[in-house]
Order: sequence, then C-alpha cells, then structure tokens
Amino acid sequence: MEADKQNEIELPQEVLLAELMSTLKEYLTASQLQQVEQAYQLASDAHQGQYRLSGEDYICHPVSVALILARMKLDVDCIMAAIMHDLLEDTETTFDDLARLFNDDVAGLVDAVSKLTKINFKTREEAQAENMRKMFLAMAKDLRVIIIKLADRLHNMRTISVMKPASRRRIAKETLDIYAPIAHRLGMHEFRLELEDLSFEAMFPYRKSIITKSIKAARGNRKEVVDKVEKLLIEGFLNTKFPGLISGREKNLYSIYLKMKRQGIAFNEVFDVYAFRVIVETTEQCYQALGILHNLFKPVPGKFKDYIALPKSNGYQSLHTVLVGPFGVPIELQIRTVEMDRVAESGIAAHWLYKTTDVAHDAQVRAHEWLRNLLETQKGSDDSFEFIDTLKVDLFPTEIFVFSPKGKIVKLPKGSTAVDFAFAVHTDIGMACAGVKINRIMEPLHTVLRNGQTVEIMTSDFAVCNPNWLNFVVTNKARHAIRNHLKEFKERDAITLGGQLLNAEFKSIGLNFDDVAPEQLQTFLDEQQIGSLDALLMDLGFGNRMPLLVAQHLIMSAGDEDSSIDIAKGKQSTATLNIHGADGMLINLGTCCRPIPGDKIIGFFSPGRGVVVHRVHCKNTREYKRKHKNWLNVQWANIVEGEFSSDIGLELKNERGVLAEIASIFSSYDCNIENIKIASRSEDASSDIFTITVRDRKHLARVMRRLRGLASVIKIFRIRN
Repeated sequence: MEADKQNEIELPQEVLLAELMSTLKEYLTASQLQQVEQAYQLASDAHQGQYRLSGEDYICHPVSVALILARMKLDVDCIMAAIMHDLLEDTETTFDDLARLFNDDVAGLVDAVSKLTKINFKTREEAQAENMRKMFLAMAKDLRVIIIKLADRLHNMRTISVMKPASRRRIAKETLDIYAPIAHRLGMHEFRLELEDLSFEAMFPYRKSIITKSIKAARGNRKEVVDKVEKLLIEGFLNTKFPGLISGREKNLYSIYLKMKRQGIAFNEVFDVYAFRVIVETTEQCYQALGILHNLFKPVPGKFKDYIALPKSNGYQSLHTVLVGPFGVPIELQIRTVEMDRVAESGIAAHWLYKTTDVAHDAQVRAHEWLRNLLETQKGSDDSFEFIDTLKVDLFPTEIFVFSPKGKIVKLPKGSTAVDFAFAVHTDIGMACAGVKINRIMEPLHTVLRNGQTVEIMTSDFAVCNPNWLNFVVTNKARHAIRNHLKEFKERDAITLGGQLLNAEFKSIGLNFDDVAPEQLQTFLDEQQIGSLDALLMDLGFGNRMPLLVAQHLIMSAGDEDSSIDIAKGKQSTATLNIHGADGMLINLGTCCRPIPGDKIIGFFSPGRGVVVHRVHCKNTREYKRKHKNWLNVQWANIVEGEFSSDIGLELKNERGVLAEIASIFSSYDCNIENIKIASRSEDASSDIFTITVRDRKHLARVMRRLRGLASVIKIFRIRN
C-alpha cells in the first residue's frame, strides 16, 4: 500500500503540479490556488488516456506550459487557461462548461488559443498562414493569448527530440521565422533566446555541437580577460554613491552562429562572446554609470545607443555601449534600471505581473499599437499568404529615427525612403508628395533615409500616386495605401474604358447607348446577376465581358432587330476604339512590337488588364487571331500626346566615341534612351538594340534618317518583334 502511494506521488504530472503550486504560492492567494487546482483536476480527467509521443501522460504538457508562465508570475486566469488550453480541441469539454466553472475571461482565453490550431486547409502552408492571421486577430483582443501560445511553443521545442528529423526541422524553421521574432517584437527576451537556441539545435545539431565545444574550450582561455574586466568594473563602481548590480553573461549560441555566418568568420575571431550588464535604480544613474564606464575603458566610436531616450518599438529601454577592454578585447555593456531590466526580460508579460508599472504599461501600449497598425493594413485583404509576407517584414525591423522640420521624431524601419516618411506622417501627405528636402537639400523621393536626418516633404495638389513607388517603399502603411489607391484608380479607369467600348459598339450601327431604357438595362443586369451599371462597365473595361455581345443583347431585348449586330464573324468587334496613348492603366501598348502613333494597330482584350494594343504585323497578332482571342478594331486618335518606346537595331563599326555620337543625336532630337542591349559583337563591328522614346512614326523616321548618314553606322532598322 505504501509502495503504491509512493509510485503515485512520483508520477511526472504530480511532480509538475507540486512544483507549479509551490511557485504560485509566492504570489497568488489561497482562493486563487484553489481555482488552479480545480482547473488541473478538470484538465487531468478530460485528458485521461491521452499520451504524448514521448509516452508521458498528455496532462504533463499543459501543466509544464502553466509552470513556464508561473515562473513569470502571470495572473491566475492566464495560468488556468494554460492548464486547460487543449481542452476544447482534444476533449469533450465545451466553452460553456469553462465559462460556468470558471469565468468568461478564462473560457475566452482557452477558446482563442484553441482556434489557432484547427487545421482545415488543403495545404500545410495555407493552414500555417491562416493560423497566423487568426493568432494576430486574437492577440488584438487579449495579448495573453500570444503569451500562452509562446509558452506552448517553448515547451514543445524543449521536448521536440522525440519527433522525426523532418518534422523537427519544419517546426524549428517555423519557430525561427515567426514565434521567436514575435517574442522579440513583444519584448519577451528570455523566450526569444531559448526559442532561438532550441530551434538552432533542431535544425543544425552538428553546428550547435561544434559551437558549444568551442565556447567551453574558450572559457578557460578567456576567463582571465572576463575576471579582469569584472574586477575593474566593480572597483570603478565601489567609489560611487549609488548602488548597482554588475553581471556578465555569454551570448546565446544562435546569435554567435548568425554573427559567424553573416561576417564569414571562424569562432576564434568572435571576441564579443561575453556581455556585461549594469543594473542601477534610477534613469539618472544610468547616465552617471555610463560616464564612469567611459572613464574606465575607451569607448568604440559609433557603438553607443540610447534606447532610454528613444525606446525600441517593443518597449525595450537601455543604454548600450562597446568598450575596448584589456588586451584590446571589445566589451559589450548594457546599463538600465531594475524596472527596465524586468520589462526587457518579460516584455508585455510584465503588464500582468503582480505590480504593474508605467514602464510595463508602456510596453503593452506599444504592443497594442503595433498590432493595431498591422491589422489595419490588412483590413482590405483576404489573402493569408499576403498577411504572412506583411508579418515577416514587420517582425524583422531595424529602426531608424528621423526628424520632421518641426523637430518631431519619426520612427521608421531601416531602409525606409522619403515616401515611407511621408506616409508615416499622414496618408494624405504620402498621396500628395511631390518632392523631398533632406537636411535642406533636394533629393529624389526614393532616397533611403539615415538616422538623425531632418526630412521635409513638399506636396502638390497636382501630385499623383506613382505605381513605381511600390518598387522601393518598405513600410506596410505606405505599401498598403499605394496598392489601395491603384486599385481604386484602376477601377475608375475600367469604368471609363467600359463606357467608351460600349458606346463605340452602339455608334457603329447608328445607335446611342444613352437611349437604352433604364428598365431594359436593369432587366439585363438582373439576368446577368450584375450589381450595377458601374460593375458592368468595369467588367467590360477589364476585358472580362465582350462589349459586342453586351450591345447585341441590349439591342435585341429592345426589339430593334433591324439594327442587330452581325456576330457571324465570331468575336471581332465591329466598333473602332480611338487610342490617345497608353490611357490610364487599362490600355496597354504591347512590349513585343512597341506600337507608336502612325502604325497600323489592332487591340485584344486581356481579362483583368483591359485592352492590349499591337502592331497589325506583330507575330503575336497572328497567334492571337489563330487562337480566336477577343479582338477589336482600334486606331490612333487625331491628337495623340506623350512619348512612346520604340526599338531600333544598329550595326556599328567598332570605333572610339561612336556611342557618344549616337547618344548626342538622340538628345538633339528630344529622344530619351531607355535601354541599350548588345546583341552580338565581333572584332570589327557590333550589333546593338536601342530602346528610345519618340512622339510618332514621323519623329522616328527623322531620327533614323539622321543616324543613317553617320559613317560609323553600317545598318539601321526598326525591330518588328
């Protein structure tokens, strides 16, 4: 009997529960401890007969997750939710059961965590993307959801060795890509370090083993340096009046590995394996300590960072400096207050610790602001993969700080441009930006900003949002605003073009679309299940419907059979569309044959793109007709504005200065050189293709006539395709 009792006590889940309750007694009340025991009993009974891959009872996992959170001193609701976080997914327990037995907060937390792991998708990638999206929506409501999820992932990583190698690598990669950066973004430093090291071991066990052995071997060699630095630091601070704590630590394995990989160096070339931390009581003492340290050792120029005055986006505050220590070894130092240190280790979790402070509250406010901004940019998108791309960009920020002309500090990700700054100030400023002054000097809008610069955006009522900005902006806010604008702009263009195409069909047989009776038009829209006239015109403009067939249907439904359009010829439109240039975003000039005003042209409908214009003799034109593509007659308008690209081929003698001479002629004829391609080259000559801009066919003919007169030009011709 005694033996049975002894075996019962030594069950892993009982040992874990005892450790959990012992930890919780340090900060929870007796009634709260009773609630935790009730949660454990419910979870233990519900998970009865369920086992992990390691063979241990399943209940060991949720209790271990709760223990991780208890050591961080999280609130009782969070602890209970952690113990029961798999109940809704893996057992018969319902949301109502949890709400009745405990409270709505606990039930809500368990429900939110459970919803993140339900997979009902075609592919693993789709499931992961959608689950991440769900997680961030849940986080926006209660940040404790992600704290539980991170603790869940941390325990899974600690016990990952029982899984197959392929599964280990996949889960470790997901952890490095998403969970560790989230922990960092939310200021949960200890979580991040352990997640990184565990993932590193799962993905690259041999590399981890080599670096671990190297660190152990180096400890003896570097012990003298570390001891001497620590002794000098302690002696330096003993003479001061304020109390402080000095501690040294080794950098985590993954950060050492990343440094070796990034810089292409061996371990024996990594000197900053050790870092020291100075903990003081007040912010003023942080700066006083910095002065003492800079007197003790010479600082490395450019390595001082003040995260107290300018906190990181996750609420992290500290002074960072690198000093030249004994034997020329660099020493990394962090200086911060006790409260800053607590928030640095726990991040947003510090908000739910026993005593909430302003610094902890600030970390939570920043996290909520980050989540709000992230989810705001995703409101108009249902694409989970796009969300993951956005998330990954947002999770790896290295920030810069720039100033507005009035001295306001604007925080941006590293690599941000003037356009990113404009959108960060206000979306309307971004939409209307026409130029930028950086430190009072005019610069291009694509200029990458650097720390400490003063940026002044110049706006104009006539400025237009440029699609090319998407090639260089890096912030989600700018990218989302530009995409939204272009989408709206494209839809407006489609409606205009759709109206022109439909009117052209009616006019080709002497009728007018405006004469179609409203009730007749509404009947057609209802039959085709189209919401409005604008939606119909948009479909026509995007090339998703044929104007010819829409016009035929409307005319026949009106009973005007004498005016019916003959569609026996197939899908060729009888109407002619006037081309004024590359109008808006839905009339595109084919890049294969590069039509210019004066060329004979033909148009093809391309679903989603609108009308694509080709030269009549283009090779693709014959192919499109053979495949019965939707095509229509087009012609250049009487007045065509703008410049058009054209390709010309030149066979040139290999003579010094010939390209400069040709470029000079292009310039004198107001032609811009867009591209030069060397097709072939021999000892005596080269065959080059120039892409230039011209106004029309006559303009091109004058340029080619002038070039033909050069002695260095053997042959000149316009390229058809």
